[in-house]
Amino acid sequence: MSDLNGILLIDKPKTWTSFDVVAKVRGTIKRATGQKIKVGHTGTLDPNATGLLVLAIGKATKQIDGLMKQDKIYEAELTLGKSSDTDDSDGELSQVSDLVPALEEIETALETFIGEIQQIPPAYSAIKVDGKRAYKVAREGRKVVIVPRTVKIKSINDVKYEYPILSFVTDVGSGTYIRSIARDLGETLGTGAYLSNLRRLSVGDYSVQSALPIDKLNMESIQSNINTLA
Repeated sequence: MSDLNGILLIDKPKTWTSFDVVAKVRGTIKRATGQKIKVGHTGTLDPNATGLLVLAIGKATKQIDGLMKQDKIYEAELTLGKSSDTDDSDGELSQVSDLVPALEEIETALETFIGEIQQIPPAYSAIKVDGKRAYKVAREGRKVVIVPRTVKIKSINDVKYEYPILSFVTDVGSGTYIRSIARDLGETLGTGAYLSNLRRLSVGDYSVQSALPIDKLNMESIQSNINTLA
């Protein structure tokens, strides 16, 4: 099994961490072959997010840095009227407003997010602040000050809205936080908003439609679904 090198696409279920998936694949390979083969992911998904997780196996792990920089497409669901200290449904929710914005107002606001924008990552994120992960600082009850950074949002399409639920599909550059889009849109509208559901549809040329469901994961399915890299 020394030639077990390449990319494996997994459809990550809700509640699983990205590391849970990596550990599952690594353990499956070790039990079947007796070999400890490197497995790494090319960009995390939050536990409550679902969808495409791109794993690198064996020698392909050397290409993780390049794979992490690819554009990604997400299907996002936002809930208006409340905010969250984590900017998603995992956090403590606070009522902001009973204001019900019109669809036209929402679409106009969304247009301001298209292109290269300055975005502040969530306080509960893996961004390093003074050498420490931001989420660790936040969990200690200390204020997290994160410097805005430039991200690229290529498009926001398929907008659907029935208050308080707003959903859309967005194509974004590497490093873009969908939770931050939710938070900032809520502030723009004056209603508050948080990310209530997220599904990753693609990473670069890789699509979730070609991904292996976690309940179908075994040594045979790993071997038959691995994509070799040139």
